[in-house]
Amino acid sequence: MRGHRIVALSIVALLCAGMGAARAADPYPVRPVHWIIPFPPGGATDVVARIMGQFLSDRLGQQVVIENRGGAGGNIATQSVINAAPDGYTLLLVPTASAINATLYETLPYNFIRDAAPVGGLVRSPNVMEVNLTLPVKSVGEFIAYAKASPRKLNMASPGIGTAVHLSGELFMAMTGVAMTHVPYRGGAPALTDLMGNQVDVMFDVLPGSLAHIRAGRVHALAVTTSARSDALPELPSIAEAVPGYEASTWFGVAAPKGTPPEIIAKLNQAINAGLADPLIKARLAEVGSAPMPLSPAEFGAMVADETEKWGKVVRLSGAKAE
Repeated sequence: MRGHRIVALSIVALLCAGMGAARAADPYPVRPVHWIIPFPPGGATDVVARIMGQFLSDRLGQQVVIENRGGAGGNIATQSVINAAPDGYTLLLVPTASAINATLYETLPYNFIRDAAPVGGLVRSPNVMEVNLTLPVKSVGEFIAYAKASPRKLNMASPGIGTAVHLSGELFMAMTGVAMTHVPYRGGAPALTDLMGNQVDVMFDVLPGSLAHIRAGRVHALAVTTSARSDALPELPSIAEAVPGYEASTWFGVAAPKGTPPEIIAKLNQAINAGLADPLIKARLAEVGSAPMPLSPAEFGAMVADETEKWGKVVRLSGAKAE
């Protein structure tokens, strides 16, 4: 009897050990993943997230839940992710603002480069330099000459102080010597509406927000802000063709809380890059003027650091302060 008990206990122990090993080997993820978007629904950030979100849900075998948490230029959402458990179940869609805010805000409760774990890149979109239909210029060169002839006469619209759209214009002014009056709005839509209504003269808008209006002839596009031309508007020159060295763009990536296991980071990166290589996803991104930006975690981390340094210089030069 004693021998039988020993055998039985051994079997139970082996079964428990096997169950524990099975639990330990459970593949990530085993429950829904929450993807925090730092802006309200409907904008370019949200559109990109929803295009990729369904692919990632299918690829990972668990629902990727999109959660919009706007406010404070993206800082509220960023802090919520940084403070979350580093288990891969809370992710952040990282916007260009993450690089800008490091300098734009005098104090932040976190250091993004130190406190976030880069997962990978998503997309890069050019901004587009566009003017209202009454402005008598047809090229970047003509715009520069016209603006220099009347300093501060031209009004430059943006969705707000310190946005990538605003700082794209500030970089343009710094590199060309043009002086314009900045007119900040509460969002891109009202700024674009006033541009089409001839209330302001120029805007360096995100391409996804203006693409339909450009194609419909409601505004006149002069150039894209990336160093190369955009596939969405291949006939449109880049500003760099008239202003060598100029480059500005809107980009998005993915990050997780610091301390997230490297194997989870790697699995997420592989899933994201698979989506960016998928022909259907690429086509949908192209429709909104975005190009895939597949990067390794290390490459994305290095890019964020470079962008933080670049936009920090522009913020300091312009004197921009967070509202």
